Amino acid sequence: MHKSQGNSQEHIGNRTVLAFDFGTKSIGVAVGQEITGTASPLSALKARDGIPDWSLIEKLYAEWLPHAVVVGLPLNMDGTEQEMTQRARKFANRLHGRFKVNVELCDERLTTTDAKAMLFELGGYKKLTKDKVDSVSACVIFTSWVENAYS
Repeated sequence: MHKSQGNSQEHIGNRTVLAFDFGTKSIGVAVGQEITGTASPLSALKARDGIPDWSLIEKLYAEWLPHAVVVGLPLNMDGTEQEMTQRARKFANRLHGRFKVNVELCDERLTTTDAKAMLFELGGYKKLTKDKVDSVSACVIFTSWVENAYS
């Protein structure tokens, strides 16, 4: 009996996942583990009109070797799409095109509010830097995605 190689299905439930909170000036990043359902914030990436330094994202992929990627999908509160929705989709498509790793979209409504609440609980307003909010938002996106995947 030999193991099949390259079958992503055999890793489900035990995958490393990169999560991104797309923004035009800053892109939050987190790394999560399906097995624990938790994520850790990484440094947010600066962006110019939504365009990141792709070499930094390449380094993230090389360091974390993700089995999957999740990108937050910004929707209006009523579920309709907005300009940022299309830009986040385009970012997700580019990630998939460049790195050939499965990219999933996750509804990110209220993640920034949840991230601010989490940071406030951890240390008050001093912790509410934009960089931290964006990457904690990416953690919340991961948590929401993993909860939906296994509920």
